[in-house]
Amino acid sequence: MDKEIITKLQKSFEDFVREADGIEFWFARDLQKLLGYDKWENFLNVIDKAKIACKNSEHDSKDHFPEVRKMVELGSGAKREIDDFMLTRYACYLIAQNGDPRKEEIAFAQSYFAVQTRKQELIEQRIALIERLNARQKLVASETELSKLIFEHGVDYNGFARIRSKGDQVLFGGHTTAQMKSKLSVPQNRPLADFLPTITITAKNLATEITNFNVKKNVLKGEDSITKEHIRNNADVRGLLSNRGITPEKLPPEEDIQKLERNVKKNEKQIAKSSKKKLLD
Repeated sequence: MDKEIITKLQKSFEDFVREADGIEFWFARDLQKLLGYDKWENFLNVIDKAKIACKNSEHDSKDHFPEVRKMVELGSGAKREIDDFMLTRYACYLIAQNGDPRKEEIAFAQSYFAVQTRKQELIEQRIALIERLNARQKLVASETELSKLIFEHGVDYNGFARIRSKGDQVLFGGHTTAQMKSKLSVPQNRPLADFLPTITITAKNLATEITNFNVKKNVLKGEDSITKEHIRNNADVRGLLSNRGITPEKLPPEEDIQKLERNVKKNEKQIAKSSKKKLLD
């Protein structure tokens, strides 16, 4: 995400922060607009999902989503009472987690509400982390679909491993998966993708998604035909990266993604703890 966009969004979110008894909060009606939701009814669905997530995390939603009524002025000058919520930082975080991931505002909010300090560099770092986690989850999903597809098309689990490995070998300029693990000091019992940068994870996912699409579209059968398809797609993706000056096998490894996931979960607990005090007694 562009730094100029992050700066603009950060200012917008900070313009609407309120405080009660030393606890930060945002009104849901304000957050609705900040997150790009036009209809209150649609935003209420996201709030309901966030409440469920709060309960599943063993926190009382009443502490984080207290309901309020407030008066608003209509265009005619008249006033009417509307429903609203006072949302703690943790509530806002859960709402962002359950929002539409295609919205740029949601991607920003997921990190903004997770970072206790408002330093922009920390928000930028966490957005990069979330993008990498999301990319890894997409790769898991696409590879899971590929394994199911090729099983239906006459290839067993060992065949799937060989197909994926040959795809890796093309993407990494002749380096096998095992060689890349050794090069990046990845434990042999861990997936290579858990230590790859976001750009490489995304590249692997794109090649796999194309393979899935063409296996279904062209009804490819057997290990040989699917292997050729996967090799071709990885070669095309490598070519695209090379044209932009990116060489996958030369990129340094990233921190273990499982460790990052644990840190995210730990951070969630800290957010909830810091917002524990009730906004309304």
